[in-house]
Amino acid sequence: MNPSAPPARSSNTLSSSLGLGEKLFASGDERRFAAAVEEGLEQVEVGLLTHLAFADDIADATSRYLLEAGGKRVRPVLALLTAQLGSGNNPGVVTAAQAVELTHLASLYHDDVMDEAQLRRGVPSAQNVWGNSVAILTGDLLFARASKLVAALGEDALLLQANTFERLCLGQLHETLGPKPGENPVEHYLQVLADKTGSLIAAAAELGIMLSDAPEEYTVPVREFGEKVGVAFQLVDDVIDLSAETGKTGKKAGTDLRSGVATLPLLYLRELAVTDSDAADLLTRIERDVNANFYGDGDEAALDAAVTELREHSVTKKTVDEARRWGREAVDALAPLPDGPVKKALTRFADSIVERSN
Repeated sequence: MNPSAPPARSSNTLSSSLGLGEKLFASGDERRFAAAVEEGLEQVEVGLLTHLAFADDIADATSRYLLEAGGKRVRPVLALLTAQLGSGNNPGVVTAAQAVELTHLASLYHDDVMDEAQLRRGVPSAQNVWGNSVAILTGDLLFARASKLVAALGEDALLLQANTFERLCLGQLHETLGPKPGENPVEHYLQVLADKTGSLIAAAAELGIMLSDAPEEYTVPVREFGEKVGVAFQLVDDVIDLSAETGKTGKKAGTDLRSGVATLPLLYLRELAVTDSDAADLLTRIERDVNANFYGDGDEAALDAAVTELREHSVTKKTVDEARRWGREAVDALAPLPDGPVKKALTRFADSIVERSN
């Protein structure tokens, strides 16, 4: 199969991917920096389509499905950004950026099967189109392609990819099994987020340093930044999940909650319910109606009202505060980096994460 033209993307990659405005880069050097990242992402897009071309017609169609549905390419952009601390967009950096996006795409196919998700990026999830087995095998194919790319980048890159893949799997496993007896549910949940989301974002940022021959002392700061900003991103998603139906996804408010996923607002509510009777009453109603809906005999209106109540509850405000704390810690981790457009862009990205509403 021959790769088609890359999907149309925003004329401003840093704005569309990382929530950064053009005014952030005012000087000539900063504009050249932004242009370099834009150029790198164009190379990534063309390469992604090439790497997702399979001789088998079914594999070709299924593997391209979520790529062509959209996505902000956050992870490739972070790899390209941190590479500007070294030699910039060399072929190894571009290949690594493609590999982390393929890894991310692969994880989406698997996650949607595990979560029984109905939609992804505004289209029916892959398993709703082709079934669970095809969706899982497509994810496996994408992981294989990503591994082949990283294998050409050297032992250190390959080890980082393998360790990240292990954390992705462990995060999904721990989310599925839940906390062990005596384990703090909130701490367990935050670790799941660090493994499932933070680890790959951290790997993207670290690969940019590793493959551009940037100073080695920047590795730990960008790794810590990536992991913490990934957790912040998912915590904001927990809040957005409770919002009224908006955007092209058309998801109902509380989609994760209705699927039985215990997001941070619900975990905080469970903690509060031990000593607060109003919280205990709300928790009882949510769990009753979620369980009833699972068996097809629930009161949808009652669950809608409970989701609205949770959205307006102090535990959701507490979740926002926690997301902001992780965002601040991500920015603090960047202290060893030199002042300049990379540090400015990463800082603004962390800020935009906790400010977003969709």
